[in-house]
Amino acid sequence: MNILKWSYTRHYNIKARFDEFPNSDVIFRQIKDYYFIYKVAWSKGDPVVERRHLEEMEFLLNSELGTIDYYKKRLAYIKA
Repeated sequence: MNILKWSYTRHYNIKARFDEFPNSDVIFRQIKDYYFIYKVAWSKGDPVVERRHLEEMEFLLNSELGTIDYYKKRLAYIKA
């Protein structure tokens, strides 16, 4: 999976699109020093988004923004 495009929205959220789900907007919010998925505006033209897809999207966006080290230090990532 790859990021097609991303941009900041109001209130410092980030809206992104991914190549596997090109018609669906994924909204990220910042928590501490990394970003997590807040909401997916899923399009019926795209495959169903599963949890593994959400985790990969978070990993890709945090890598893109340079916050991946903080993302990896979160408790849920350490337990996995």
